[in-house]
Amino acid sequence: MFTLLFFLSVTVFFLFNLLPGDPAALTCGRACSPAIIEANRHRLGLDEPVPTQYVKFVSGIFAGRTFSPDSPEPIVCNAPCLGYSFNRHEQVMSLIARAAPVTFWLAIGAFILWLVAGISLGIFAALRRGRWPDRLVMGISLIGYSMPSFFIGLVLMFFVVIKWQLLPFPSYISPFENPGQFFQTMLLPWIVLATLNAAFYMRLTRNQVLEVLNDDYVRTARAKGLPERVVVIKHALRAGLTPIVTAAGLDLAYLLGGAIISENIFSLPGLGSLALSSIIDSDLPLITGITLLTATIIIFANLVVDLLYTVVDPRVRIT
Repeated sequence: MFTLLFFLSVTVFFLFNLLPGDPAALTCGRACSPAIIEANRHRLGLDEPVPTQYVKFVSGIFAGRTFSPDSPEPIVCNAPCLGYSFNRHEQVMSLIARAAPVTFWLAIGAFILWLVAGISLGIFAALRRGRWPDRLVMGISLIGYSMPSFFIGLVLMFFVVIKWQLLPFPSYISPFENPGQFFQTMLLPWIVLATLNAAFYMRLTRNQVLEVLNDDYVRTARAKGLPERVVVIKHALRAGLTPIVTAAGLDLAYLLGGAIISENIFSLPGLGSLALSSIIDSDLPLITGITLLTATIIIFANLVVDLLYTVVDPRVRIT
């Protein structure tokens, strides 16, 4: 994991700092002159050798750093410093910290919905294999998996919010300030993301349960007279959880990186919206910080998934 994090930092830094274009020119707007661009380059530290810039970038994450140290008003970026957005005149970490809770609540709510719906309906379909409930669930999953998220989101916005007025227009507020408004705002985004992912988990859970139900130890458990609920949950489902845990951990990590489409449709000020606006504004420090953070989340999710294997499947042991 630490090796991956090192190569990640190198890749992200050099990718965004060696791209065609002058980052110093992007921070001065339309009123650019060679003198202003050169001053910006010095203020950003872009006139130093690239390896020196990388060392300062990494050390800033752990110890903080100062931009324009020789100017009358130096800019202090406290640790963890992922950079300073001169377009927004604010630390990148502060911008991410404001947007991250929105994406966190969006991801957690949708994650719970799609896991409960996907696994429950997947088991239900597996236990009725070949009958009409099985075909109905698989048909629903196929339809849900085929629909793009922007289509589902726009349809829900039009009918639920605009036409039927069952919910007010989305306006995000913290769940600790107004739980009712928070739930009304997040309900539709949760449904959009859960619909897409639950369809996949229905099929995955069904296939895993059907595969394990034919094993000898499951037939032995039934022959011993164990209740069907115990046979399915404790024996069949647990043995088939490994690919489900893998998919769930990585899907949650991807979602924590920012659900760009859903956040923009429902006007949620999360990481996805922040990333999109940073690209439009060519805010390279902010793009670099968001990319580094989201990729780190995915690497940690892989570690957590690997460790969970030992809990889910007793046959897996860490040596």
